[in-house]
Amino acid sequence: MLYPSDIDAFIVTLKLATSTTLILLLIGTPLAWWLSRTKSRVRSLVEALIALPLVLPPTVLGFYLLLALSPSGPIGRTVAALGLPSLAFSFSGLVLGSVIYSLPFVVQPLQNSFNAIGQSALEVAATLGASPLDRFINVVIPLSKFGYLTAAVLGFAHTLGEFGVVLMIGGNIPGETQVLSIAIYDHVEALEYTQAHWLSASLLALSFLVLLMIYSVNKRFGLVNSA
Repeated sequence: MLYPSDIDAFIVTLKLATSTTLILLLIGTPLAWWLSRTKSRVRSLVEALIALPLVLPPTVLGFYLLLALSPSGPIGRTVAALGLPSLAFSFSGLVLGSVIYSLPFVVQPLQNSFNAIGQSALEVAATLGASPLDRFINVVIPLSKFGYLTAAVLGFAHTLGEFGVVLMIGGNIPGETQVLSIAIYDHVEALEYTQAHWLSASLLALSFLVLLMIYSVNKRFGLVNSA
């Protein structure tokens, strides 16, 4: 049996994963396109910064983000000067932390997809008078549909299982910043293993279905390309 707070945690988790994925697709698209086309010397530096969450312990990332979001931190001071609510221990802060933490899971699949697009299709579109924006919308995006699907699924799935980052930034406020992973931890600490099992099984099933979808599409995509 699930507690009302467990249902709230499930809703907060879905809202966080959905919001994070949409934001990452918006900011990840131009970033991945630039990385796939630039010959700048800073490309390696940018790629390393994007990939940093892959190797950095989540609590370390969460700690420094918390310092940045605090009233004495650079982001916190800016937010306060603008008269906006504090981002620390808020849902908005969770979204910001999740965007940074899941950034490589969206940018890298998009970058790989853009790299796979040959120049010939873009050159043909250019000779027909298509502007750079037209070429991107009508040529690049349709050819990168699988990359976008992969990025969205991985970004969503990765956000579902966040623990260290969201705990450091958002704390454990039921109905606002308490996500499923934190709710599971609370149940285990209270020796409420039945509730922990239900939440864990739900998260396991959801994560498996998300990954199953991407592998199924991947197989179908490969079969279509080989035909």
